[in-house]
Amino acid sequence: MKSESLVLPDKVYTVSEITSLIKLDLETSFPLVWVTGEVSNFHAHSSGHWYFTLKDPSCQLQAVMWRSDSARVKFDFKDGLQLICRGRINIYAQRSQYQLVVDLAEPKGKGALQLAFEQLKEKLRAEGLFDPQRKKKLPLLPKKIGIVTSPRGAALVDILRTLERRFAKLEILIYPALVQGEGAADQIVAGIEYLGSRADLDAIIIGRGGGSIEDLWAFNEEKVARAIFLCPVPVISAVGHEVDFTIADFVADIRASTPTAAAEMVVEKEEAFTERIDNLERRALQSIKFAIQGHKQGVIALSQHRIFQNFRVRLMNRAQYIDDLESRAWEVVRGEQKKIAEARARTILLREKAASLVRHLLRDRLAAWERLSASLHGQSPLNILKKGYTLCWTGDGRRAVTAIEDVRANDEMLVSFYKGEFRCRVEDVDPETRIESRAVKEKVGGGSS
Repeated sequence: MKSESLVLPDKVYTVSEITSLIKLDLETSFPLVWVTGEVSNFHAHSSGHWYFTLKDPSCQLQAVMWRSDSARVKFDFKDGLQLICRGRINIYAQRSQYQLVVDLAEPKGKGALQLAFEQLKEKLRAEGLFDPQRKKKLPLLPKKIGIVTSPRGAALVDILRTLERRFAKLEILIYPALVQGEGAADQIVAGIEYLGSRADLDAIIIGRGGGSIEDLWAFNEEKVARAIFLCPVPVISAVGHEVDFTIADFVADIRASTPTAAAEMVVEKEEAFTERIDNLERRALQSIKFAIQGHKQGVIALSQHRIFQNFRVRLMNRAQYIDDLESRAWEVVRGEQKKIAEARARTILLREKAASLVRHLLRDRLAAWERLSASLHGQSPLNILKKGYTLCWTGDGRRAVTAIEDVRANDEMLVSFYKGEFRCRVEDVDPETRIESRAVKEKVGGGSS
């Protein structure tokens, strides 16, 4: 059998080359397409890119949405959604797999923003952010309020004009903020948090004029809703016109149909407030009058009852008994006053007698003291020394010498006078000689001379 030889073509493609040709042809044929289908196998990667599959009953198409595009999606992207997606057909060469690179996704049959609104509304309702029991009441007569809105919007002009017309004494603090477009939600949140942190505010108004759902979308952001819910100061939402509803309206403590209506809710007219006070005063007086009349009729009815026939006589007897008690009490008081006066007089007399006795006793004690002082002075050693006598001490001056037996020859002695002293040494001791015999000898000797 004769084998057939292989005839090579003019061009042999590599896998990469054929994939590139298919990629070029496919992407050129479908530059931009719209595809509808149900989302399945959705996966949000940590990088921010989304990967999912669009399917119908017969086929499925792999799809990818890059982070820059997925960040613009407002609704909750999940499996089961029916979408209309705009994108380009792309070949993922590593897997030789074609896919749809989506740059825009809209819910089928309903706008993306409307779907996002309903999804967030249901989520916050389930968390209890719309619970009426958690809503705060406005004060009856606020003194200072805050406003978060655009400083150049018509809403601010309407609010200020209404507040001035209704109650000119109200103090107003304005926090300027964007109310639509990129960054508006962050500025509204910052305004709510700042005004809510102030202890001098009684209420806060947030809002803007009317517009499309896109224009009002900043008030549908979840961050704004949670800032309103956490605000300690009552918040009034005044967004758009009467037919417009936002998430902020459901979370706020009070929803106003327009900014003007919000200002009217905050304060009443001075005239209306005064009239209301007058009406309450009249009603209170009328209620008091009716109550007094009712009690009066009750007293009259009771007085006509047989139980109270002798009540007047008994009452007068009680009054007389009270008068007697009062008279007795005054007698007791006067008796006590007399006793107190007598006791005071006795006290004064006793005090004078005690003072006289103390004075006599002091004079006696002073005279005795003077006598003892004079006696003591007469017996004082210094007084004796003053008469010419001396004291002899041992050489160290610690002990007085009172007997001749305590003195020996060559002892050192200290001799004290009334004034001054001197030291000496004993030459001779004569225990037999006394002062009297010496005086006699001196007298005799003096006579013989």
